[in-house]
Formats: sequence, C-alpha cells, structure tokens
Amino acid sequence: MPLSQKNDTSDPLVVVDLRAALDGFYGIPQENRLLFSALLGCNMRLRGLIQMSRRITKGGVVAGKAIADGDRLHRFSQVVVSVCGKTYFDWKTAVIDAATALRIKFRLHVGAFFFGKPIKLKSFETSHFRDFVWQHIFSRSVPASEREKVLGADHFICPVPWRWMHESGISRALFLKKSRYPVIDTSGIDVLIVQTPYPGRVRKGTALVVHYHDALPLLMPHTISDRAFHEASHFHALAANVRDGAWFVCVSEATRQDLITLFPEAEARSVTIHNILPSHYFPSSLEKDGVGGIVRRYLHGNFETKDGKNKWNLAKRFNSEPEKSEFYSKRFGQGARFLLMVSTLEPRKNHMRLLEAWQSLRETLAPDLGLVFVGHVGWDYSATLDACVPAVEQGGLVMLQGVPAPYLRALYREALLTVCPSVGEGFDFSGVEAMRCGGVIVASDIPVHREIYGDASEYFDPYDSEALKNKLGYLICDEGAEERREHLRAVGREQSMRYLNENIQPQWASFLDRVVAEQRGGSKAGDAVRRSLQPVMDPLPEGESV
Repeated sequence: MPLSQKNDTSDPLVVVDLRAALDGFYGIPQENRLLFSALLGCNMRLRGLIQMSRRITKGGVVAGKAIADGDRLHRFSQVVVSVCGKTYFDWKTAVIDAATALRIKFRLHVGAFFFGKPIKLKSFETSHFRDFVWQHIFSRSVPASEREKVLGADHFICPVPWRWMHESGISRALFLKKSRYPVIDTSGIDVLIVQTPYPGRVRKGTALVVHYHDALPLLMPHTISDRAFHEASHFHALAANVRDGAWFVCVSEATRQDLITLFPEAEARSVTIHNILPSHYFPSSLEKDGVGGIVRRYLHGNFETKDGKNKWNLAKRFNSEPEKSEFYSKRFGQGARFLLMVSTLEPRKNHMRLLEAWQSLRETLAPDLGLVFVGHVGWDYSATLDACVPAVEQGGLVMLQGVPAPYLRALYREALLTVCPSVGEGFDFSGVEAMRCGGVIVASDIPVHREIYGDASEYFDPYDSEALKNKLGYLICDEGAEERREHLRAVGREQSMRYLNENIQPQWASFLDRVVAEQRGGSKAGDAVRRSLQPVMDPLPEGESV
C-alpha cells in the first residue's frame, strides 16, 4: 500500500518539506509555515515532510504495517525526541547512534556513484502530539486562529539528514563533475514542495517543486555563513533539480531572473509567486508603556562569541533599574523620533551603511534622531558590533531581539522611517510588514525592492552613505518631509495588500492544479500547462517537450 493511502479520494496528495520551519524563525522558516497553512485551504490532501538538517530522525511507522497501539505511539514519540535533541541516553545508545550514522553516510556516498536504494519515508500522526507539532513547527509564524487547521494534517518522516544528502552529491561532483542525489520513495505522492534546492530525487509520478527564495549562495557567497558548503550545495543541488525537470516557484521576479541567468533551461518551468505576508501585521494601538517599555523589555544585553574570546555590551549601562526606566521613558516618550531596521545582523543587510548615515545626520540636521536595530546577531558581525557599541553607550542606538509581533507592529508604526538597506534579497519581509502596520519605508535601490515595494518607498544607493543620509534628510528634515511620508504611508497600505494570503493562495492553488494536470495527464496536459502559464513563462522552443 503506498504511503499516501490514508483515505480513498482522488484529490492530489501534496507534501510540503518542513525542514526550514524546524530550523529558524524569520525569512524562509516563516514562509515555510505560512505556505503550509495557506495550502490547507486548497482542494488537495496536504501533509508535511519532517526532516532534520544534521541529525537522523528516528521513529515513525511504515504505512500498511500492522503494529500495536503502544508501539505505534512509541515510534511517534521517538520522532519528537529526535527533533528536540540528542537521542542517546548512555554510552551504549551513543555507540549505536554513531554506528548508524556511519552506515547511513557510507550508503549515501556509495549510492551517489552506484545508484543506492531509495530512502523510505515513514508516517507520523499528529493527533497525540498536537502540542509538539504546534510549538516546534508552526506557532512562531501561524496565528493561533489557524491552529486547529494545521493540526489536522499528518506528516511523513525522512530519516536521513538533509546535509548528509547534500554531502554525498557534492562528493560525487568532485570526482565526476556532476552530482547525483538519493531517490526519495515518493510513491503515491503527486507533488513534493521543497524549500531551496533539494538534495534528492523523486519517483516517477511525483512532481518536484522547488520554492526558490534567492540565488545569494551563488551570486553573493561572501555574504553568507558556512559559505563553502552553502555555495557548493546550492549549485550542485540546483543543477540536479533543473536536470530532473523540477518546477520552480520563485518568491520574486528578481529571483526568477537570477535563476534563469544561472540555468536558462529552467525558464519554461519557473513562475513567480510572491511571499505571503503574516497576518500578525496590521495597524494597532500603542501599548500602555509605549515604545520605551518595548525597548526596556527586549534589549540585547551582552553578546559573546562561542569560544568566549570576544564580548560586546549591546545595551547601555545604568546604575539602577529606576535610572534605566527613566532614561528610556524619556528617550522614547510621546513624539520620539527614531529610525527602525528589522533584520538579522549579517553582512548583506548593510547595517554599517545605515549606522554611518544616521550618525552623520545626527551631527548636522537631526541631533535628537534615534536608531533602533531589531534582530538576532548572525555571522561576520565583529566589525558591525564594534561600530555599534559606542553609539549604544551614548544612548542614541538601541539593539533589540526577540520582539513579538504585537510590539513590532507598534515599532513599525511609530518609527519615522523603517529603513531596508540590504545589498541583496530574495523578497525582504520587513518593508512589507512596516507598510501593513501603517509605517513608512525607505529602501536600497536593488531590483527586488523596486519590484516588491513599488511606489511605496523612496530609494537610495546601498553603497553610498551620503546618498542614504540625503534621502533620510529629504524624508525627515527637508521642507515638505511630513507630506512625503504621509503619501508613502497611504501608498504602502495599498501595496502591502498584494501579499495578503487571500491574494497569494489562489496563485499557488492554480499553479498546483496545472502541475498535477501535467503529472497525471502526460505531454498533452503539459502543453496545456505551458499555455496557461504564458503570462509568466515563455513557451519552450518548437518541438521541445516538458
């Protein structure tokens, strides 16, 4: 019996890879959760695929195999333990786990050269593990009002870690110039939707859809973490996905054009569907303690490297809590003027450019202007943190982390401007979130920002601090600045509506209907799919087929 035979229905079975949702909070993990929830409203059977990046996922049940109820729940419970951390509890289980890991890695690497056996998927049922599924997969992005909906879906388990699959394909490419990845046994599954290039192949009868967020690991590898691995894994998996005839859903047309630049043959099987804006973001009233209260609660504090050799104090020091409360109440009281940037601290986000422009503006035109950074510390951060510390201690810059959506809504709305200075993006949520909350944005002049923000933003050269300073002055200090901001605010409200779930979900539903039609109907259906997608895709050359 195929894995997918949970009920007798002709509705297509669509499986969404949830690995990213287990690995992070914002960006791709956020969109991963929102997409799963959105697709539950479409005419299909939907299940998730639980797979860890670096650890074996134990447990799960083979579909169709008779098993006692107690053993069944025990196997599901093993899945939970695997996702939450280490699975060994003494030296004997540690040795067994290590031996198992070596055996799996050996088979993957041998299989990359000599066609290994398919990876079998197992099943995981949500019903007895609702709290785990909600807390560890969905709660950080999906609103509580959709909790029952997402908890109605069960999931598949892929026991083999995602990174190990990548490593096996890269190893083959080192010797034979072309990667090969293990086959996932997707029997009975119509569509598998994965996040980022996927290090695996699917069975005949299953369409692979790559939700493609950006080509930064290839085009801007100097800006990412673990760059050697991410560059190699991204390229080789992407090349393999293109060769295997995968579909690509790109989060922006700018991203799609990057994909086509890398692999022109992917053009006819790629579409653009923008990201979904989380429903957490909308205009709301300021809380009782105001912006000052938000700042006090979510200050970064100390940050140090893992080896403990370097340490930064990312919060202003005070002699007492009353002194701290009084300072922030005055600094961010009614009518306070501040800029906001919401982003992980990493090179391509361009914090340094904003810091330089803000300091220059304070010295000349706006001495009372504050700056608020919201986001976790990412990678390659030393130079930026070194530059931030003096401004933090002087009280002009505050650095926050872990700010919940209700308070972030207030910051977006109360800030004079939300600044989006990135040098590279696939979509960039922060500007759209700010617009939706009634804020005003100013953004770097890169193609994706022009596409996503449209006329709702002013733009500046992301490599020129003086240009950013002048643009900030134009929107804050110059004559008519307030009217300009109000105009951008009004346009932003309209622009942000494009990314609401109610407008993005139908695009996914239509796309998946067409993919399933091709998968089930063969070449004639494929011709119809291409014709139906012509508004966003060029047709294939005459005589060529999908």
